[in-house]
Amino acid sequence: MKRLTLLGTVAIAALIALSGAASAKTLKVVTSFTVLGDIAKQVGGSNVEVKNIVPPDGDPHEYEPTPDDAKNLKEADVVIVSGLGLEGWMDRLISGSGYTGTPVVASEGINTRTMEEDGETVTDPHVWNSPVNVQVWVNNIEKAYEAADPEAAEHFKANAESYTKELKDLDAYARSKIDPIPQDKRKVLTSHDVFGYFGREYGVTFLAPLGLSTEGEASAADVAKLIAQIKKEGVKVYFFENSNDPRLVQQIASATGAQSGGELYVEALSKEDGPAPTFEKMFRYNVDQLADAMAKQNVAEQ
Repeated sequence: MKRLTLLGTVAIAALIALSGAASAKTLKVVTSFTVLGDIAKQVGGSNVEVKNIVPPDGDPHEYEPTPDDAKNLKEADVVIVSGLGLEGWMDRLISGSGYTGTPVVASEGINTRTMEEDGETVTDPHVWNSPVNVQVWVNNIEKAYEAADPEAAEHFKANAESYTKELKDLDAYARSKIDPIPQDKRKVLTSHDVFGYFGREYGVTFLAPLGLSTEGEASAADVAKLIAQIKKEGVKVYFFENSNDPRLVQQIASATGAQSGGELYVEALSKEDGPAPTFEKMFRYNVDQLADAMAKQNVAEQ
């Protein structure tokens, strides 16, 4: 009986070791903003401790780092940013923190799009509003974790594969909701130009008074031009964002007769008790809000 118990113990220990999740190491991970932080948790599972810099409902364009951010950064095993110019404050924070590693750029390898910003053509950094792009994030994060903790490689790989399936399901869900809406009715007004990748993926036209970043201000001429365009194209619905001031988009909507579709979560997750505490819930929530509003407007015009 004792021999069987000993053999059983050895077998269990061997299975645990082979699982890859048995690494005694817990990676300290710092991410730049909540959407990225959630993806980092999904891939890392129980083998990572993720600390996020920009809080829920926070704006990643305008964030002002704190001393605690610098402390967490210095202690991190892995630092992950989205990149493409999103986190303009990150280089300054890294320089002041004493962190000596090289941040992982999650968006590396994504098929990016360009946009106009103050008369210049720039890369659109808002890649996560397409779950197809987030699959690239997952792959890059998995590789970074494996490099930092090779013993847990199988654990990270299994998590990445499982979450990639969820992302493919999200993509299919969006298409099922938006495809039935006529192409010429898929037009929406938002606070700033954050839905470019969503629009490219699902054939939705988004108009916005602000460009790449919420840090700038729309000129009176730009606003007047946008109002004329909205009237010409017959945009009937507008949304504001959880991380931005809604007053400008409400002003434009009032001038054009567009009706409110509600609030979207685009650059920040909600708090835990909100409707979008994870990327999966955020994306589904946004798809539902957008599709329902566009569908209602289409029915009203028939």
